[in-house]
Amino acid sequence: MSTTTPVRRSRLHRREHRAALALVAIPIVGFLVFTGYPLVFSVYASFTKWNGLSEPVFNGLANFVEMANDRYFWQAMGNTIFYMIGIPIGLVLSLLLALALNRKMRGTTFFRTVYYVPVISSLAAVAILWQWAYNGDFGLVNQVLALFGIEGPNWLQNPDTVKPAIIIMAVWKGLGYSMLLYLAALQSVPRHLYEAAALDGAGAFQQFRHITVPMLNPVTFFLVVTSIIGGAQIFIEINIMTPTGGPEFSSASIVWYIWQKAFNYLQMGYATAMSVVLGLLVFVVTAIQFRLNRRFQFSID
Repeated sequence: MSTTTPVRRSRLHRREHRAALALVAIPIVGFLVFTGYPLVFSVYASFTKWNGLSEPVFNGLANFVEMANDRYFWQAMGNTIFYMIGIPIGLVLSLLLALALNRKMRGTTFFRTVYYVPVISSLAAVAILWQWAYNGDFGLVNQVLALFGIEGPNWLQNPDTVKPAIIIMAVWKGLGYSMLLYLAALQSVPRHLYEAAALDGAGAFQQFRHITVPMLNPVTFFLVVTSIIGGAQIFIEINIMTPTGGPEFSSASIVWYIWQKAFNYLQMGYATAMSVVLGLLVFVVTAIQFRLNRRFQFSID
C-alpha cells in the first residue's frame, strides 16, 4: 500500500499565494460593495415605501401596481423607445462615413479627427450648444432653414419636434465613435476576399453585401447592444435641453422620470421599482440580441 507524501510549500510560495489571493480579492470586494450590495438593496427597496431619509417600510407590490397605472411612466417609457430610432440611423451614417474615410485620399486624417471631436466633448456642453442651435427665434438651425425659405419651428417647445431634435443631437454626438469602430473593422477585412470575389465576377455592391457586411457583424452587434443600453439611460440631454420634460411631457425619458421621482418628490421606493423594471427590460433585450447574434455569425475557415 503506497502512501503519498504531502508536498511542502516553501515560504516564498506561501507568500506569493497569499499575495495572489489578496489581489484577486480586491475586485471581488469592490464588486460586492459597489455593485452586489446596491443591486440587492435596490430589489428590496422596490417593495418598500421609502423617501431616502427614513427607514424603508415594506409595502409589497404597491409600487408596481402604481407603476402599472401611472400614465407618465408609460409615456416616459414610450419616449425612451422612440429615441431608439436614432440607433439604426447612426449605424448607417457611421458605416457610410467609415467607407468614405477608408479610401486612400488626402485629408482623411483631418476628417476622422473632426468627426471624433464630438465624442470626446462634454455631453453637458454639447447639450447646451444644441439647445441654443434649436432656439426658435435666433437658433442656428432655423437660420439655415431660412436660407431655403423654410420657417423652422420652435424645436424644443413643440411636442412634434422635440424628440426628433434630441435624436439628431444624439446621433451627431455618437457618430464618430461608431465610425471609428467600423473603420478599424473595415481595415481588418482580408483583401484576398475581395480579390477572389472580383475574379468570380462580383461587383462592388455584391462585395459589400456578401463580404463587408458579414465581416462587420461583430462590430454591429457590439454597437447595437451598447447603444440600446446607453439609449435606455438617456438623461443628461433631456435634463439640460428640456428640464421640465418637454411640452406635454413629450421628451421625458424613463431615467429622467426616475430621477424626478427620487430626488424631487423623494419617492425613492417607487423610483427604485421603476429602475428594477428598466434593468430587467434591458437585460431581456440584451439576451435576445445575444441569441439572435448566434444566427448571423460569420467566420473564415
